[in-house]
Amino acid sequence: MPYSVPRDRAAAVGRPRWWTELPLVLLVYVAYSAGRLLARGDVSAAVDHGLAILRIEKFLSINAEHPLNRLFTREAWLGIPADFAYASLHYLVTPAVLVWIFRRRSAHYRAARTWLLISTFIGLIGFTLMPTCPPRLLATGHGFVDTMAQYSAYGWWGGEASAPRGLGGMTNQYAAMPSLHVGWALWCGVLLWRHGRTRAARVFAVGYPLLTVIVVMGTANHYFLDAVAGAAVMGAGYWLTRPALEFAQHIRTRFTAWNGTTPVTPSPIVSGGCETSAGERITRQPGEDDRPAGSPDPAGDGTPAAAR
Repeated sequence: MPYSVPRDRAAAVGRPRWWTELPLVLLVYVAYSAGRLLARGDVSAAVDHGLAILRIEKFLSINAEHPLNRLFTREAWLGIPADFAYASLHYLVTPAVLVWIFRRRSAHYRAARTWLLISTFIGLIGFTLMPTCPPRLLATGHGFVDTMAQYSAYGWWGGEASAPRGLGGMTNQYAAMPSLHVGWALWCGVLLWRHGRTRAARVFAVGYPLLTVIVVMGTANHYFLDAVAGAAVMGAGYWLTRPALEFAQHIRTRFTAWNGTTPVTPSPIVSGGCETSAGERITRQPGEDDRPAGSPDPAGDGTPAAAR
């Protein structure tokens, strides 16, 4: 993670509790979903943005979505699983990784959660400033097929992105730039790579983001540059996580001071271990007088042990 709360500070802040974290995450997700709907821009501008991205990709010869989309359109055994993956994994794997971090790697949870939330809101800004028509919604002359619509009879989604059939009006189909499918998959991959302890976790950490990139392009839901932008958004959120956590800690400290409460701090240790402060004697221990006769007194007064 970009930033882990030090142990002493983590102890002062306290272990995150599910009954406070769950409402927070749900509230942010609802706000994000509502923001996507409110960010619907002009359709003609969204189409222009999509075509501009496609022209840039063709100029750079990086428009990999064309051959992938033709493959998924021609081969149903690839297209149907890809549509299932696009419509479901985004909403299953990300919460699962978040819960895993919360339960098994709690010292890193706040940083992981903050990174995800910051990046998501940056993505929302991108949807607002640059509504983009995905490849599948461009005119057929541009060579793309909407596999979600082609294979809709095999799944619960309709012809409108990954929304359940009949609920397409509740999603913003022009929120393509950046691709948070790719961004969230990259977030999952980084966490699994850093904190997973098995080979399977490492394999999934690499494979899941790569698979997501292929799926979003093959289903014609995103351009390659959308995927690049999704990774860039996660990079920006990564570097903003530390200052965000430090700012939150500052606000928490100010609120504690304003509220008149004093954080509980451990009392200082006068002398570490079994040592004593200057001039303090330790009560005589059993076996203390078993020293050989004539040996000096450990107290330092020079009196032989046998003379006392």
